[in-house]
Amino acid sequence: MVVAGGCLAPATDRSPPRGDEPALTIWVLDHGWHTAIVVLRADAEDALWPAVNDLPTATFIEIAWGDRDFYMAAPATPWLAIKAAFLASGSVLHVVGFSAPIAAYFPEAEIVELRLSRRGFDAMTRFLDGEYRRDRDGRPVRLTRGLYGASWFYAARGTYHLFNTCNTWVARALRAAGLPVTPTGVITAGGVMRQARRAAALQ
Repeated sequence: MVVAGGCLAPATDRSPPRGDEPALTIWVLDHGWHTAIVVLRADAEDALWPAVNDLPTATFIEIAWGDRDFYMAAPATPWLAIKAAFLASGSVLHVVGFSAPIAAYFPEAEIVELRLSRRGFDAMTRFLDGEYRRDRDGRPVRLTRGLYGASWFYAARGTYHLFNTCNTWVARALRAAGLPVTPTGVITAGGVMRQARRAAALQ
């Protein structure tokens, strides 16, 4: 119920930038079965998202969320996909640092570019920072190396299930930024990307 309530809350007026206010760019990536958000590392305020300091030399940061067993499996199997939908195993954040151009680093991905105000970007990064599970000292719980490049898995808050998928999570992050995105009913990558494309067209 908490997740549903958050999804239905009205987006605040944080995006796009107004007048001469500088725009910050983010990108939404479709990897086929799941989506992710990419930001410029230099735009992320360390005080709002301290975990980016784990990737100090990166130009870009990609972040995504998902079921722990499925996301961390090598390789993932159909059984794990079914298990993720119906039998929760906890969740993780996958955070990747890279410096190559986004389209070159992810040549197979559909990419949608969006512009945010500083207010919207900071609100989104507060949302992202709040998704880390923390230890007794308040530090994000880093689990193991990620799937590619300079990347890490972190223990995350929230429970993955059929109606709260990695794509629902990305929609919630975009909503937190003030974009006209509705997480309710978003299950697939296509559901996120359709709304991201509409938001881009409005900008």
